[in-house]
Amino acid sequence: MNTSTAKKSIQKAYGLKLAALALGSALVLTGCAGDPPSAQMAVTQSAVNEAVSGGGNQYAPLETKSAQDKWTQAQTAISNKDYEKAKRLAEQAEWDARLATRKTQAAKAEAALQDAQKSIQQIREEGMINGELQQKQNQRQQ
Repeated sequence: MNTSTAKKSIQKAYGLKLAALALGSALVLTGCAGDPPSAQMAVTQSAVNEAVSGGGNQYAPLETKSAQDKWTQAQTAISNKDYEKAKRLAEQAEWDARLATRKTQAAKAEAALQDAQKSIQQIREEGMINGELQQKQNQRQQ
């Protein structure tokens, strides 16, 4: 009889520990959901500012506008104390801003490549012209 009582007692203690763990986890998660996502908001603001200042409005206007709009919505959600929505919108705005930054960098690199290719072509053409002039001068001297 003692063995059966001991097993029931252990099972009951295990059940209580499990319930306490579940309750504690729920409280921790609720506590996290109740805090403004300050770190995410700071990261997002920086990413949006970088996209705009880097030329995102010119080179990636859709992505930059999307990032700005979601950033504004995230700020509104913070004001309304809807922190879960604010965090989600801030994350989306951050990724839109990062995409805008990358597209801007790619477009600028492409433009620089085209400028370099034009310069090389001009140098080649000048070299050919100079070479032709040199040949004509050599022919006159002979």
